[in-house]
Amino acid sequence: MNLHEFQAKQLFSRYGIPTPQGQVVTSGSQARQAAEQLGGKLWVVKAQVHSGGRGKAGGVRIIDTLDGVADAAYDLLGRRLVTHQTLRQGLPINQVLVEQPSSIQRELYIAVLVDRISQQIVFMISAQGGMDIEVVAEKDPETILNLFIDPIVGLQTYQCRRAGFFLNLQGDAFKQLQHVMQGLYQLFIENDVNLVEINPLVVTEKNALLAVDAKLNLDDNAVFRHSELAAMFDPAQEDKAEVVAQQHGLNYISLDGEVACMVNGAGLAMATMDLIKQEGGQPANFLDVGGGTTAERVAHAFKLILSDVKVKSILVNIFGGIVRCDLIAEGIIQAAKEIGLSLPVIVRLEGTNAELGRELLTNSGMTIRVADNLTDAAKQAVFAAKEA
Repeated sequence: MNLHEFQAKQLFSRYGIPTPQGQVVTSGSQARQAAEQLGGKLWVVKAQVHSGGRGKAGGVRIIDTLDGVADAAYDLLGRRLVTHQTLRQGLPINQVLVEQPSSIQRELYIAVLVDRISQQIVFMISAQGGMDIEVVAEKDPETILNLFIDPIVGLQTYQCRRAGFFLNLQGDAFKQLQHVMQGLYQLFIENDVNLVEINPLVVTEKNALLAVDAKLNLDDNAVFRHSELAAMFDPAQEDKAEVVAQQHGLNYISLDGEVACMVNGAGLAMATMDLIKQEGGQPANFLDVGGGTTAERVAHAFKLILSDVKVKSILVNIFGGIVRCDLIAEGIIQAAKEIGLSLPVIVRLEGTNAELGRELLTNSGMTIRVADNLTDAAKQAVFAAKEA
């Protein structure tokens, strides 16, 4: 679960991590009032969406008049912001953050996440802030410091000092870095966070650290333990189909392609998507119905797929290990009849009672094609999408 920038900064303040003064608003008049209360001669108006790259997409504006602040907020609110991290339709802007600008001397990068290989929390630190860290990692990997934290002993003072020397900080900024890192570590542990990122963490002209931007992602499996954070969930920032999928125990992610996938198992789903790409098609989604799927869940999955107007064909790839293929075939037929399925459906079944499942599909009297193998299924699905 992602938080908005302003929500993450509210959490930062509880852990002593300094952020610029600002107010979140939902109208142009409120934006002007917020700027008046903040004072000064310059203000930053920032679109609040769950995406990076807002500045390059026109979602962050520096304004020098009160009327300009109101106009900028009015222009942004109600729009959809398209960045390199969003889908083509972008994300809706329902709130903007009005902040005081910062006097920036240097821009740094700091993030905390879980490293699955070492099974430890890791701090990623770089002096090249304000840039996509993926680009920095690719072009200048030596400019990134990874500090691995032993979960038994936690973050140590010497590690904070090492980070300060690596970033070439001096005086107050060097001392303040330890407080920032300790605050981030406590926030990460106490709130079951997957990722917290400050990009940039700026060194001001007064040699103080300030978290100008904030990104925070919570562990979906632990949100139930944090009711206050769960209340911050913004469904408007999520794909509607993905929200519905969660309610029915489905793992669904919408993509930009035209060949829909329904698969039982995340690994098998990834392999299916790879084959679709290999055959010249584009996956319309990632959809894992789970290892112990049922006919009812298959029906919900079909409804999700059909809610996407881009879909031109459907590839169903089921391996019947825990579940029987004949039951899945019955579920597919039942769902197709209930929904009035008109799109071409290509099914590949393997595993328990696979032959019986294929026979049921073949004799169903519906436009359901049974593939011999996964490669054949991918070819048929891509061809059907191109012919549609």
